[in-house]
Amino acid sequence: MTTPLFPPITPSRHGMLAVDELHTIYWEEVGNPAGIPVIFLHGGPGAGLSPQHRRFFDPEQYRVILFDQRGAGKSLPLGECRRNTTQLLIEDIERLRVQFGIEQWLVFGGSWGSTLALAYGEAHPERCLGFVLRGIFLCTQREVDWFLHGARWFHPEIHDEFIAHIPEAERGDLLQAYLGRIMDPDPAVHLPAVRAWSRFEGRRVFLLPQPDEASSDALDLGVGRLEAHYMANLGFFTEEQLLRQIDRIAHLPAVIVQGRYDVICPPATAWELHQAWPGSVLKMVPDAGHGAMEYGISQALVEATEQFKRQRRFD
Repeated sequence: MTTPLFPPITPSRHGMLAVDELHTIYWEEVGNPAGIPVIFLHGGPGAGLSPQHRRFFDPEQYRVILFDQRGAGKSLPLGECRRNTTQLLIEDIERLRVQFGIEQWLVFGGSWGSTLALAYGEAHPERCLGFVLRGIFLCTQREVDWFLHGARWFHPEIHDEFIAHIPEAERGDLLQAYLGRIMDPDPAVHLPAVRAWSRFEGRRVFLLPQPDEASSDALDLGVGRLEAHYMANLGFFTEEQLLRQIDRIAHLPAVIVQGRYDVICPPATAWELHQAWPGSVLKMVPDAGHGAMEYGISQALVEATEQFKRQRRFD
């Protein structure tokens, strides 16, 4: 099948922005400087950007700002969890908005990026034109429990491989057992832990099996450390915060793209968000899992950005 994505594009500008005394974030801009502004929020947390992320948007009509969140991708220091909270990420998004002289923008995010998109929107609704969200994750305790333990229902061999890295006596609290190892300063301890964590997630992303892609210690460190950090703190949210505050953005257009067989962020959460947000449009992709690059999901995301550029709404 041909891809539904727009052709590859290189950034027109890119750079580094020091957001505090510890963190410096990488950013890039693609598309038309006079186009509809968009902020792209990557997943993980800690996964960072991919060149593919630039391709969901018509470069003639959109001005797209992308950045590696604190501790991820090309941002420095890699895998740093100090001064790394959702509230500080929201401040970083606002710094970027001001730096680029943007009054309002479309907010686009998938997986953890959907979490951050909702949190940003609820903090700054006046800065948002609308939302394109994929693979909804609200960072609640039940979702964290599913991420860690739900795999045994669909991928028991992957789950067994994951828990095999932890002594049996510590398996009652897998998150804390992994967190202790992932945050250990000794690479001989933390590298095997982050590799196991990243592999545990990566092998469940797509509905159909994919060839094992060569990973990297940099990607594994960002994903392993930041995912464990944010899950242990439940995203730095109060209980059900994102749903309880949905009225702050309920007047804005939103589309929710969800893979029917997503075993990382199951459809029940997308349905719950859609029910709490009556004006939202839910696109359930019948033959997809979690991956943004699965054909049906990519197609739905591009259709959403195309519709928004024409109508400024979704239906």
